[in-house]
Amino acid sequence: MRTYLLCYDVAEPRRLAKVRKICYAHALGGQKSALEAPLRAYELRELTKELTKVIDPQQDRVHCIVVTPKPLCLGKTLSLTMTQGAIIL
Repeated sequence: MRTYLLCYDVAEPRRLAKVRKICYAHALGGQKSALEAPLRAYELRELTKELTKVIDPQQDRVHCIVVTPKPLCLGKTLSLTMTQGAIIL
């Protein structure tokens, strides 16, 4: 299982509601359009399959970003150790 950061930007309100519902079904939590989701490979395939049916690739964007065990930290924080997969935005 890997932890992913799901980020989406959807142009049309109806598609946005559908994308939000799909993403939140797979996520632990997050803020607005950036969510933390621990997924197995088959769950990621299922998620991308569901999202592909809903989004308009000409107008919308959905990113599934793998969160590494030692993410890059910019700003005041010098280091961050991920033990539980938490993401703070």
